[in-house]
Amino acid sequence: MMFDNCGAQEGGRQATENSDIRAMNETITLSESPRIARAETVRLTTAQALVRYLSGLRTRVQSPQGDRIVPLFGGVFAIFGHGNVAGMGEALYHYRDGMPTYRAHNEQAMAHAAIAFAKANFRRRMMACTTSIGPGATNLLTAAALAHVNRLPVLFLPGDIFVSRDPDPVLQQVEHFSDGTASANDCFRPVSRFFDRIMHPAQLLTSLPRALLTLTDPALCGPATLALPQDVQTDAYDYPTEFFETEVIEFRAPPPSERDLTNAARALMASRCPVIIAGGGVLYGEASETLRAFAERHHVPVCETQAGKGSLPWDHPLQLGSVGVSGSSAANALASEADLILAVGTRLQDFTTGSNSLFPQAQLVSLNVNPFDASKARGIPLQADARIGLESLTKALPRWEAETAWSRRAEFEAASWRSTVDTITQRRDLTPEELPYDGEVIGAVQRSSNSSTVDDIVVCAAGTLPAELHKLWRTSTPGGYHMEYGYSCMGYEIAGGLGVKMARPDREIIVMVGDGSYLMLNNEIATSVMLDKKLIIVLLDNRGYGCINRLQQSCGGKPFNNMFEDCLQFGHGAPDIDFAANAASLGALSENVANLSELEAALKRARAADRTYLICIATDETRTTKEGGWWWEVAVPEQSSAESVRQARTAYIRGKEKQKRRVGTVA
Repeated sequence: MMFDNCGAQEGGRQATENSDIRAMNETITLSESPRIARAETVRLTTAQALVRYLSGLRTRVQSPQGDRIVPLFGGVFAIFGHGNVAGMGEALYHYRDGMPTYRAHNEQAMAHAAIAFAKANFRRRMMACTTSIGPGATNLLTAAALAHVNRLPVLFLPGDIFVSRDPDPVLQQVEHFSDGTASANDCFRPVSRFFDRIMHPAQLLTSLPRALLTLTDPALCGPATLALPQDVQTDAYDYPTEFFETEVIEFRAPPPSERDLTNAARALMASRCPVIIAGGGVLYGEASETLRAFAERHHVPVCETQAGKGSLPWDHPLQLGSVGVSGSSAANALASEADLILAVGTRLQDFTTGSNSLFPQAQLVSLNVNPFDASKARGIPLQADARIGLESLTKALPRWEAETAWSRRAEFEAASWRSTVDTITQRRDLTPEELPYDGEVIGAVQRSSNSSTVDDIVVCAAGTLPAELHKLWRTSTPGGYHMEYGYSCMGYEIAGGLGVKMARPDREIIVMVGDGSYLMLNNEIATSVMLDKKLIIVLLDNRGYGCINRLQQSCGGKPFNNMFEDCLQFGHGAPDIDFAANAASLGALSENVANLSELEAALKRARAADRTYLICIATDETRTTKEGGWWWEVAVPEQSSAESVRQARTAYIRGKEKQKRRVGTVA
């Protein structure tokens, strides 16, 4: 008797009618391999079947030692509650040897760690997260949006209400007055690439493969959510054994169509002054070497988005550095004069395009595996994998090169920018009264490495640090720069660092975080200690939300409700927070330092330490790197009694005059 996914219900009826097979099924234990089971079905609960399916998935990954077959899922993060402890908890216990379960301290944070694990693995491996119903589930929503924006795979398994409705309303149930089918988990629909609510055990037979397609397809990639009603989790069903006999997952690398390739090649051949913008798709497509070869063969300068930083070594002659609002002077100068932009694997968000004001004069060719991203801004779409797309373009352009004067200028500007970075990051002559700013701290962190940062991975997410790191951090290896800036989510940093360390245990993980983000979400320090996943956390304390305070003033506003000194206070006033003491209370080693030289000495101790180590340094909230940068659209009030706001509005209107609205797509 054979089964396929579509015939699950029919197979279930046949199995029910066959008492001999049912008797054999009842002798099969959870630990038995589906390839040696004698029966054609196995009786499992929904949760047991789900975990067994996930634990059996394998994928092929590249390594210096050659290709390896490894589990697709690195494990499951779990915080148990009444919506998942009995069903998913029991299943995870039985499969704990093949599918490790990690206990976390906050649902949003554990999801950030899972997402960072996938990002650090260039989307070739991933994790799942299971929670209870109610607040446990909805705590995942911010992370779901983050994964959705960044096109990163993570499987969410939130508990849900009872399908039977016998205990209706169950504890933590959100009751919808006019829709009895709604639950809090419906909030996942807009922030999931794939969503399903498993109302019967047989639905796993179709839903799980569809979720897996979303998680592993390069174009569809993003979060998948399977809401699991707690009674259905524990219901048993006769699952076909062949359902668990999965093949090794091979990630697709789609080639371009002839039409797309012809159109893109024609545009490039007409170009004399092109610039490549390298996005995250270069890293996810494992196309860094191909990008280097393309740039050298055709003498095209390269700049990088936040997600794409590390695509080309920092000291390559054609490496212009970061682009856009947080871009280098070299990259922005050439992008603003280019006659063609070849955007590779980028979704062209506003920080990259300067809110569509940086390169309105250029023809846009967008090489992207995702048709949604490839067709943005009325560019010429080249829908393909980054590596195969660049290789195909080279074959289609056997004699084309950028203009010699343009390439030479690019090399000059790139060298000049590297010199500027040296000047900023190597400064040490601060007076005793002068606090360092982020750029000078970054320099101290990079100097602390014994290997010119080849092996370090820096992790960050929100505030001023992403702009400074985008401009100033130097990495020679793909993945050496791990920035969450698609969603710019405060609180990602430490949890994300944990996920990166789980993916890259042999690398030193440097988490750089501001005091604002630290106070939002720092609890996974305890998890990093418990799991022996050492992080070096450099905490820059500017006593508030310094980034937004500066933005507030640039829009004409007065300092208000951002810095501790400018917010409403009573009684004892703002606390004098000892961040090192806080980290120590979570199990980390820690210290406060007063200046750059103390920071460098502390970093040596941190690198030699055997567990997570936090170093806190006070920084200047007023200074930023002035070199580079570009206009960014932040709407300023059209009407205000404040002269400073009216002046800012005038500047805002002038900035908008540079924009070019690219509507729709080309045919």
